[in-house]
Amino acid sequence: MPDLKVTPTALREILLVEPKVFGDARGFFFESWNAKAFANAGIDAAFVQDNHSRSAKGALRGLHFQIRQPQGKLVRVVAGNAFDVAVDIRRNSPSFGKWVGVELSAENRKILWIPAGFAHGFLALSDSCEFLYRATDYYAPEHERSILWNDPDLAIDWPLARLGAGVAPVLSAKDAAAPRFADAEVYD
Repeated sequence: MPDLKVTPTALREILLVEPKVFGDARGFFFESWNAKAFANAGIDAAFVQDNHSRSAKGALRGLHFQIRQPQGKLVRVVAGNAFDVAVDIRRNSPSFGKWVGVELSAENRKILWIPAGFAHGFLALSDSCEFLYRATDYYAPEHERSILWNDPDLAIDWPLARLGAGVAPVLSAKDAAAPRFADAEVYD
């Protein structure tokens, strides 16, 4: 059974996973998913879809979620680095409206578990960033929702200075027009 270091974040349901990496002169090897090991670590998820995105430096994707068919996500970066964010959007949660952010990179090989009930987004910090994520439910565009990435009520501390002086993040039209947190659909 592979060794996993699992650390709860400031939002206790969001878990930072550090797999045991085996390396030598040839390179490295690690298990990015092992159902038994992850279940033993508290992540007992059945994944139905894998996604792979590539983003240029400064691309900010999110904050996304599906109001129906909510998705738990196991996310990691395989090339470059990104600042990854999860926001609790469960109205009855004691951490409703709180966020957590961690840097994921090909170098640190950290994996983040974001269960259903959270909005998710990331900012690409390297010239090119490849992001992999496994989802517990299928993509359903009719249920996809967004929250404005820079909503002052959330006050997410995106590391924008790392993009360069005066450089703004690059957003999709949908993300630029996303509603504020106070106006967004959330989970009851």
